[in-house]
Amino acid sequence: MRATLPLLENSDFPALHRAQLRTLQVNLGYRCNLSCLHCHVSAGPKRKEEMTRQTAELLVQYMDHADLRVLDLTGGAPEMNANFRYLVDAARARDMHVIDRCNLTILFEPGQDGLAEFLADHQVEVVASLPCYTEQNVEDQRGVGVFRDSIRGLQALNALGYGREGSGLKLSLVYNPVGPSLPPPQEALQADYERELGDAHGIVFNELLTIANIPIGRFGSVLVSKGQFDGYMDLLRGAYNPSNLESVMCRSLISLDWEGYVYDCDFNQMIGLGMVRRGAHGRVHISDLLEESLEGQPIVVRNHCYGCTAGQGSSCGGALS
Repeated sequence: MRATLPLLENSDFPALHRAQLRTLQVNLGYRCNLSCLHCHVSAGPKRKEEMTRQTAELLVQYMDHADLRVLDLTGGAPEMNANFRYLVDAARARDMHVIDRCNLTILFEPGQDGLAEFLADHQVEVVASLPCYTEQNVEDQRGVGVFRDSIRGLQALNALGYGREGSGLKLSLVYNPVGPSLPPPQEALQADYERELGDAHGIVFNELLTIANIPIGRFGSVLVSKGQFDGYMDLLRGAYNPSNLESVMCRSLISLDWEGYVYDCDFNQMIGLGMVRRGAHGRVHISDLLEESLEGQPIVVRNHCYGCTAGQGSSCGGALS
């Protein structure tokens, strides 16, 4: 379905250039125990793409080359990759902050014994997808039984200290709209989450991140099938806020796929828009960057970038303004 999405056309989105690199975001593969409707990665149990140890070792070399502050691990379910704990160990040994983009249900999958304890021992920030605090809305996006297991996962993390003041273990939740609409104001929605999850389940967390659905991958395909794609793009364009340009994540982040190829962001990765280097041709691999600075390089933009600048803005770290 990727080829049917009208996102690879020329774009009128403003030109962007890189600032100082701070975050290495790594997609360890598209295999996941869930198949969520809003997933721009189109991940699922039948996907086979997974990072090898050889590529993971190249990433560790790059950690030693670049002045990185954050390792952001995503997927699929990143924990399903055999190199997940190796990369966490390597990053923490280099005093980097590590983020695990966790779907919560993975904590109870076969072969994941001790995962929550491992994350706590290494002070990994857990960024957990929970697109709503009500069971029906979550299961409409993610499947039957997912809400129950997500609550169990949050309670297990809370028991280890995650989300609790003074523990040093940060727990963030991620909200995505159910359909083709922009997220509501992040601060007000966080208060709703705190009240509903606290009263009903005794759950605490540090921060809610509101992220707009980008019209690519599985979500983009659903929009096309329902005749909603053009309307959603009009919504994003109409809500364009130029003040968000300075804070978009691609200015200080690079995104790597499971093979080690480099992109300006996770969304570009999912539609095959590779990073462009001045004076170079062809796909950029992490091995090409071991002796190179990226500051000032152009960023590849297309119309889906309006999703990151609409309204309060959107990034992997939540609202921008």
